Amino acid sequence: MSERLRSLRALANQRWRISLWLTAVMMFVYFGFILLVAFNKGLMGKTLVPGLSIGILLGALTIVMAWILIFIYVRWTNNNYDDQLENIRNRR
Repeated sequence: MSERLRSLRALANQRWRISLWLTAVMMFVYFGFILLVAFNKGLMGKTLVPGLSIGILLGALTIVMAWILIFIYVRWTNNNYDDQLENIRNRR
């Protein structure tokens, strides 16, 4: 196997690791929220200020967490993955 192919496979493995970690974090946040909705309705229904309950706040934070994880992945891709892929392509 050539050095170029080894580098490409290592880069693909690194991308998978990052993707799986970010997916695991998102699943933890999402299913944690869903389990709270299902099993702790009293907590989720508590009002923080008029018109804003803990459930609504946590639901919004779940969506914001998805945006944050997407931002992390895009930053990693732009700062690491793309440069490494370009270096592998340019090797002769």
